[in-house]
Amino acid sequence: MPYLKIQTNEELLHANQLISKASKLVADILSKPEKYVMVALEETVNMIFGGTNEPAIFCELKSIGLPGDRTKEISEKLSDFLSIETGVPIDRIYIEFFNAERHMWGWNGTTFEK
Repeated sequence: MPYLKIQTNEELLHANQLISKASKLVADILSKPEKYVMVALEETVNMIFGGTNEPAIFCELKSIGLPGDRTKEISEKLSDFLSIETGVPIDRIYIEFFNAERHMWGWNGTTFEK
């Protein structure tokens, strides 16, 4: 159920390794089974940030039960990870958080509504 979408204007040499590590990180940060984590990566996206096309990243992290009181901590961990793995400066990374309601998240022909 956690979904991390990473968009960057860079071409990354180790994309599969990056998304594999990101999947494990998201599972760990959110204490969710990795079997439910999805990570998508879009490279070489036309992107301007701060008026320049220097390396930048935009992420969306969506999950059921995303803890709003931990977004600062999660932002720090994800930003550090992405900066180290991609070389994109940490001040050129934006992250959007979204807490999905159980009935609004489908999987396996149903939703996560109890």
